[in-house]
Amino acid sequence: MPQPIVVMGVSGSGKTTTGKALARRLDVPFADADDFHPPANIAKMAAGVPLDDTDRAPWLRAIGDWLAAHPDGGVVTCSALKRVFRDGLRAAAPGVRFVHLAGDPEVVRRRVARRSGHFMPASLVDSQYADLEPLGPDEPGVVLDLDQPVPALVEAAADAT
Repeated sequence: MPQPIVVMGVSGSGKTTTGKALARRLDVPFADADDFHPPANIAKMAAGVPLDDTDRAPWLRAIGDWLAAHPDGGVVTCSALKRVFRDGLRAAAPGVRFVHLAGDPEVVRRRVARRSGHFMPASLVDSQYADLEPLGPDEPGVVLDLDQPVPALVEAAADAT
């Protein structure tokens, strides 16, 4: 039975690329969490200032609303760095599953430094890793190595969801 899926991980982990490909593979709608940020959040991150939990609250509510509107399947990206954030997403959409793209911070720093036209600077990668609470064994989802090719990530995610 299809369910909503959150592709999670730090900025630069490949959430958008993998999420779009996974949504195509599953033939379900896709949404990018970056599109849910209010302008003040984007300005703060662009200035190199990490978001705090207060900044993230309306953003997470909007993502939860999107998930709740797609109970029959959909893929959304979201860093979902803390368990409490994932708990909120699960409260909004109880059937949600997580695909955590995890891996070496140096790989992520290089990826973020190479991106153009994105508001998230490489200087914030360490703050994301500092906030990251990996998926717990009781949380529905799978952890995948972000350094794998996208087609392999998509197949592993599709098989696990």
